[in-house]
Amino acid sequence: MTTARPNDPPAKSELPMALRAAYLALHRRSDARFAPHGITADQFVLLATLARGEALTQRELARRMPSDPSTVRAMLVLLERKGLIRRLSHPNDARARTVALTAEGHRAFQQLWTAGESIRAAMYEALRPHEADMLVVLLRQVAETLEGITPPVAASSATLTPGEKL
Repeated sequence: MTTARPNDPPAKSELPMALRAAYLALHRRSDARFAPHGITADQFVLLATLARGEALTQRELARRMPSDPSTVRAMLVLLERKGLIRRLSHPNDARARTVALTAEGHRAFQQLWTAGESIRAAMYEALRPHEADMLVVLLRQVAETLEGITPPVAASSATLTPGEKL
């Protein structure tokens, strides 16, 4: 377990856990809200990303969500089986496929958006309007900063001896 250094402000050690707790609370509540519709919170994010209007390549979709490309591909297979998205050959790149919502996917997204209104309202009402605006700016800043950091190469667990920690 990592402990804070004596001169570190409390927020420095608490920020990662607070962000994680907020994310998990949102994810759990969203999963529960969308379950009657047969959709997970992560699938909702994919549909919301596509609902912005343009067909995207699978790679671009994974980047915009942001999510792991293999996870996105698995979700696409499920959503395509449900008739919510369609994947087509890319017009300029034979190796790529574009993804777009179907008419049924648009209807499902609208239903899900409505179903999630109480969650968005609760998040917004937990803050003053200017705090909500600032939080969005700050979270984007944190995400951009962390995306720009190249993580150090970690030792493979295969090279560790039993009981040894990274």
